[in-house]
Amino acid sequence: MLEFEEYKSKLNALKPTLEVLRGALNLEAAQKEIEELEAASERDGFWNDVEKSQQVQKRLKQLKSKVESYQKLCASWDDMMALVEMAMEEGDDSLLEELQSEYADFSEKAESMRLGTLLTGEYDANNAILTFHAGAGGTEAQDWASMLYRMYNMWAERHGYKVKLMDYLDGDEAGLKSATIMIEGENAYGFLKSEHGIHRLVRVSPFDAAGRRHTSFAAVEVMPEITDNSEIELRDEDIEMQVYRSSGAGGQKVNKTSSAVRLIHKPTGIVVSSQVERSHFQNLENCKNMLRARLAEIKEREHLEKISDIKGVQMKIEWGSQIRSYVFMPYQLVKDHRTDYENANIQNVMDGDLDGFINAFLSMKAAQ
Repeated sequence: MLEFEEYKSKLNALKPTLEVLRGALNLEAAQKEIEELEAASERDGFWNDVEKSQQVQKRLKQLKSKVESYQKLCASWDDMMALVEMAMEEGDDSLLEELQSEYADFSEKAESMRLGTLLTGEYDANNAILTFHAGAGGTEAQDWASMLYRMYNMWAERHGYKVKLMDYLDGDEAGLKSATIMIEGENAYGFLKSEHGIHRLVRVSPFDAAGRRHTSFAAVEVMPEITDNSEIELRDEDIEMQVYRSSGAGGQKVNKTSSAVRLIHKPTGIVVSSQVERSHFQNLENCKNMLRARLAEIKEREHLEKISDIKGVQMKIEWGSQIRSYVFMPYQLVKDHRTDYENANIQNVMDGDLDGFINAFLSMKAAQ
């Protein structure tokens, strides 16, 4: 019964933490805003303005999700305390395993929610747009880019986020040369902005007949989706548009018509493209969303006051610039070079278990 006494003490110690978290989440204000938005949505003519009504519904969903997540956390605390007291009264040691599992899950969710309160950046609450680029190295680097593409798709799935494909260019023999996805969900950009940078892979290449060890690089760009077009103005005179026929094997991902679009932002040299939609206009809209996102990300990262201050920025996909290394051989380890956080279970990481790396980065930034 000693274990249950210890858990009871730990749970009692966590009670004030829940109250602090409630204040940090500003739940009273959230509840008030929910009531105001619900009242607004019931007024006559609300649905006449489709864009505004969609924004209101999106905001409502975000607020309700935050309130419900906290309520579930409190309910979990109550359930664990009831479990402890029942086990102690009945002397039932068989409940210990269930309690340990629930406590671990509770701790993980509480920490994630706490870190979410640190996301106070201008675009942190927005959806995230991720672009993957294979580095030099041919098929091996292109395969590595596709592994990262899969990893972030699985991270999104773990967190209940929706993934939308915006662009995809197949590799020559395997993998991909470049791809862009949008991860939709509250705080997606706030959590994923830590993943922006060069990712390094060390493994015995399956494409090397001699079985030699290779080092490959791929770049991951993370940008916030800009929903309000007025935030980032795209002037016609600053943009060059090119229309071309989709290329690559494509399969289900690429539409084989002359509807692919490439936009070049003349002041910065930024280039974006989209070829996954059937319509030229849909691909053009994808490109505009990607361009706004990239400009917003650079503006925030470089602490610039206005978009016109942005100069051409290009990540070097090479040795010495990596943020994280993924070593499959001669040992297995994933290490973040900014926070020194490590995870030896490389398969879990490749299956989307990135929260440890993300949380370590957010904690480091909060302490600065």
